[in-house]
Amino acid sequence: MHETPGTPAANDSGTAGTAEADGGRGIELINVTKRFPGQKTPAVDDITMTIPGGEIVVLLGPSGSGKTTTMRLINRLIEPTSGTIIVAGQNALDIDPNELRRHIGYVIQNAGLFPHMTVGTNIGLVPQMLGWDKRRIADRVDELLRLVDLDPATYRDRYPRELSGGQQQRVGVARALAADPPAMLMDEPFGALDPITRERLQDELLQLQEELGKTIVFVTHDVDEALKLGDRIAILGQGSRIAQYATPQEILLNPADEYVEQFLGGGQAMKLLKFSRVADVPLDRIPEVRADEDATAVRARIEESENGSFGIVLDEARRPLRWITLDDLDGVDGPVGERGDATATPIRARITLQQALEALIQIEQDWVPVVGPRNVYRGTVTLATLQNAIKDMKERTRRRAARS
Repeated sequence: MHETPGTPAANDSGTAGTAEADGGRGIELINVTKRFPGQKTPAVDDITMTIPGGEIVVLLGPSGSGKTTTMRLINRLIEPTSGTIIVAGQNALDIDPNELRRHIGYVIQNAGLFPHMTVGTNIGLVPQMLGWDKRRIADRVDELLRLVDLDPATYRDRYPRELSGGQQQRVGVARALAADPPAMLMDEPFGALDPITRERLQDELLQLQEELGKTIVFVTHDVDEALKLGDRIAILGQGSRIAQYATPQEILLNPADEYVEQFLGGGQAMKLLKFSRVADVPLDRIPEVRADEDATAVRARIEESENGSFGIVLDEARRPLRWITLDDLDGVDGPVGERGDATATPIRARITLQQALEALIQIEQDWVPVVGPRNVYRGTVTLATLQNAIKDMKERTRRRAARS
């Protein structure tokens, strides 16, 4: 397992260091403090952290740790007492609060839908405020309903009371995405749902994120949910002290202190398997081939490769198509063409190692391609690849235990 480059590390005061936000789509909190009248201690105390563009950052902590207050400071539902908040390259404190909120999606527990409005009207609220015409709003509503796996013809004209809890949350996510905001805030959106629906919506959120690449701040008190969803996790203590801000793997392998270790609750080795993603392990590199390439050149490249016997044919969009072996190319002159055998259904880079192991056991082929957003090829995985990654994780855990 490799370490994520550029992960913000906690500084001496326990807050995460700032860094340049990815492409101006990220969020920065710089020395942000919130004091409520009549309270002796701040609800949020001099917090500094960078939320990189296109990532899910989870604020994780017990009740009273300031995670929801921190989130609401970002879209100015709560005004900071001091400090600076940067959203998509702009100082949020220089923007009219209502205008700011129209460009930040917001999803809360129980969806927060207006009960007297239809699903379509709920989703179209922000585009309507932004002055979109009716046809554009209607098209966007239908597009988003399909995106969250709700048939527009079936659900567009229904009212929230006619939907299940899971369906309401899907509509809430669609509403938050309506104006294609650069950032989304999600305040324990799945907390009130039954475990099966909750897990399904978590999976759907990860799938959506893989395609959309939004900057998401997600609040939860559930450790497993944080480990599953977060590209990075900020573990907060009382008074919004950031005890650790890092990737899930780094937190599991190297808890910053006793508080973090106790909060995780033990069983780190099993959590690594359950929540580490395929994208976190070194993938096998196979010679990449185009159908229009000369077979002689492809043969030579495969022979010189580490495996020495086969390559993978990709289409123009770098999506995996076929395995091609030296035997397939024997005696062939000219382009590779349609030779070779179809690959197994690719594994997505965002799935967990546990899910990948279960999939590999059921697949007849030894080698399986791994794909990211838009099914772009990222590498190849085998059972041995994952076994080696798990051994590496166990060795890191053993070394950490020996140090403590």
